[in-house]
Amino acid sequence: MNVGFDHPLYILPFDHRGSFQSKMFGWKGTLTAEQTAQIAATKDVIYDGFKAAVAGGVPKGKAGILVDEQFGAEVLRDAGRHGYYTACPAEKSGQDEFDFEYGDDFAKHIEEFQPTFCKVLVRYNPEGEKALNQRQTARLKRLGDYLHGKGRSKYMFELLVPAEPAQLERVKGDKKAYDRELRPGLMVQAIQQLQDAGVEGDVWKIEGLDRQEDCKKVVAAARRGGRDKVGCIVLGRGEDDTKVREWLTTAAHVPGFIGFAVGRTTFWDPLIDWRAKKIPREAAVKEIARRYREWVDLFEKAHGV
Repeated sequence: MNVGFDHPLYILPFDHRGSFQSKMFGWKGTLTAEQTAQIAATKDVIYDGFKAAVAGGVPKGKAGILVDEQFGAEVLRDAGRHGYYTACPAEKSGQDEFDFEYGDDFAKHIEEFQPTFCKVLVRYNPEGEKALNQRQTARLKRLGDYLHGKGRSKYMFELLVPAEPAQLERVKGDKKAYDRELRPGLMVQAIQQLQDAGVEGDVWKIEGLDRQEDCKKVVAAARRGGRDKVGCIVLGRGEDDTKVREWLTTAAHVPGFIGFAVGRTTFWDPLIDWRAKKIPREAAVKEIARRYREWVDLFEKAHGV
């Protein structure tokens, strides 16, 4: 089966759109050109931090960015020119149901930038509403068929498994217990259901797991049936430094987990401090670079690189 990507992959994701607009800037509705430029300038700070980390020792051949076309078009182009791995989202931001950001024109936008990866963020619970899952699956298969047919980009699938009310009831409303006891098995089911429906991720972007045994089960699902080259990366989910460290270390010990994508934990606080004029731009860039490089060093040490 000709799907997969199994090289080391250390992604700095900053494709956030709705959360930047509403939480960082406090803006609602349609943005003006000036507001769009302000958000783009903020994302330039993150990209400068990424480049500083590579200049400071992060292996260029393993380093990548995930950024959106709306606020990061120039970053995508520059990163492509410099030979970094690039990823660009295909989904509308902030929606519970996956749909294409650019509708039926999705292929044209992918082809304009030719990123290494086309990324989708999908909320999919295998025990959730069947009609919802079927609608999403049809769109996701359409994208995958394009990518594995005419497209040049790999398929990066970010799988989120939000708890159903009945599932939360089973753990007495304890979301941490859901994450630990129920979510790992649901993730495996979700991957299998999507694969059976013809959705073939080259890289699965996975919410952090507390136990190596659960990481192994996820990899086994991602690689079943001849999908031997498929890779998994662990995401940070905006968690605190301590939790991200735990998740990266746990995943790094498991063959098949090839890297990570940690965004907000890397850049959010430095950007907030810079925008509040508590620190200069250079300090924000330096801190973002330090944090990103720290994740790389942590993962590689645990991975035995």
